[in-house]
Amino acid sequence: MFSNALENFVATLNQKTPKELYEPMQYILSLGGKRMRPLLAYMGNDLFNGNPADVHPAALAVEIFHNFSLVHDDIMDNAPLRRGKPTVHEKWNNNIAVLSGDALLVKAYEELIKAKDKHIKPLIELFNKTALEVCEGQQLDMNFEKQPEVSTNEYLHMITLKTAVLLGAALQMGAITANASENDAKHLYEFGKNIGIAFQLQDDILDVFGNPQKFGKQQGGDIISNKKTWLLIEAKKQANGSTKEALNYWINLKEFNASEKVNAIKNIYETLQIRKQAEKEMNRFYELALQHLSEIKANENKKQELKVFAQALMNREI
Repeated sequence: MFSNALENFVATLNQKTPKELYEPMQYILSLGGKRMRPLLAYMGNDLFNGNPADVHPAALAVEIFHNFSLVHDDIMDNAPLRRGKPTVHEKWNNNIAVLSGDALLVKAYEELIKAKDKHIKPLIELFNKTALEVCEGQQLDMNFEKQPEVSTNEYLHMITLKTAVLLGAALQMGAITANASENDAKHLYEFGKNIGIAFQLQDDILDVFGNPQKFGKQQGGDIISNKKTWLLIEAKKQANGSTKEALNYWINLKEFNASEKVNAIKNIYETLQIRKQAEKEMNRFYELALQHLSEIKANENKKQELKVFAQALMNREI
């Protein structure tokens, strides 16, 4: 049902002008992706035996909003690829990407207010809170680029806002449209948020150690840009002697061969067993998510479906 609705939404954009505004919107929404956030909205609704038609506007709004954030994030990160294809700003230009991203945000609200009257207020309140938190997270991420030192706790707070809260909100939106209790909706939100933190840690790991053809992004992009991920923060904290010297050399080097730098820092991560530690941290948040799931008063089989979904995220290659 959602795929058809998204296709219909994209088709409506094809009828609008100016093309320079609407074609990039079509493009980013047509690149595919996991559609994880709308799926979570539907699963949150189904967990409490809701009507899937009631959550549909929220599910579409969440996916449109997510793609809006990707368009803008890619500009700020100067990312060349998204889902294995040129990013919007690479295919067109920065100005077009900014404006088409803005238009996607407006379209997200257009879809959200199609929800049932009794659900609109709590949905918009949650959506607004989450959208602002995502922006806060992105600003913190940019602040970290100029901040000499970042702690792992600061990093975890940033990814909670930038990535995780939207997963929690998608699930809670589903719960709201199924008239779940406030306590159950809160636990479901916490489940999604902690899965989101684990998901981002997995994303950081895959950026370095994943297969770029499967991952759909430039391998080692975080390393090339000296992005302060959990892996780099821990490596800087733990490195000493010649390992610390090598790490600082590559971080401070202004001109370099990209693949050479990626391989060098990847080897440092291996020496320090950073990947193993990052996976342990990822699993800590995964287990915390499951604790919240266990507190929810709902059908155990449907809760198991959410658990299987979470397991699949933790075992992904893309």
